[in-house]
Amino acid sequence: MSYWRQYLAISPFYLIFAAFSFFPVFYSLYLAFQRWDGLGDMQFVGLQQFRFLWSDPVFWLSIRNTLVIWVLSTVPTLFGALALATLLHSVRRFKGFYRIALYLPNVTSIVAVAIFFGAVFSNNFGLVNAILGTVGISPVPWLSNPWLIKVVISLLMTWMWTGYNMIIYLAGLQAIPASIYEAAKVDGAGPVRTFFQITIPIMRPIILFTVIISTINGLQSFSEPQVLFASNAANANLGGPGQAGLTTLLYFYQSAFLNNDYGYGAAIVWAFFLLIIVLVAVNWRITQRGRKP
Repeated sequence: MSYWRQYLAISPFYLIFAAFSFFPVFYSLYLAFQRWDGLGDMQFVGLQQFRFLWSDPVFWLSIRNTLVIWVLSTVPTLFGALALATLLHSVRRFKGFYRIALYLPNVTSIVAVAIFFGAVFSNNFGLVNAILGTVGISPVPWLSNPWLIKVVISLLMTWMWTGYNMIIYLAGLQAIPASIYEAAKVDGAGPVRTFFQITIPIMRPIILFTVIISTINGLQSFSEPQVLFASNAANANLGGPGQAGLTTLLYFYQSAFLNNDYGYGAAIVWAFFLLIIVLVAVNWRITQRGRKP
């Protein structure tokens, strides 16, 4: 017990973590087997919530929406981040300015960015449709077409997270010794061959990290569709027209905090947690494929 003062000094973090993170996680698992409206007595229902979940068409709609948005945002985010990092790595002047400019969207409020995108892609008065109108193109229903709704949300997420991944890739590129590229150049390797046969293999662990982080973050989209398509008198359902932007976490929010069905909301997030684990494992296997033991 000679270190009790040190343990006492760090104890507030662990107490707060246990009270507001550790306990709620396992309490939500307990709630998944109960029917509770937040005020009355809990009623144990066993696996009934999960059986209803399996046959709930809105839940599967939210899963499809989430997966489509995840693919449309994650793929261009990672490719764009790697391309920007490669270009920035070769820049000699104003490198600090470019880093700040490209990373700035990641530290901007998601709510503010979502409001901005909602105004830019507005069906009637949006900047994008105004630009298209100058070249004779009819207004595009960005926020009412089911697929274009997903595209707008994906663009928002891509704009937010490209700079974050770019900084990580740039750090990895700067850690590669210049002597390796000089040796490849002496052997006659061109820029494309050097990139795919030297840079990518060396960067594989970093790419794996960004793939996993992007998978977890991309599947947890909530604020973007929530702000873009907030529930109102004209749109009683979250997620926009036809619930095309209804993600799984948004459906959880609707079930638990709008419909006061906390047990079913807990079942949604735990089923979704298992899906995230599966997708992370699949991405891990795909990224690791071809790696030499």
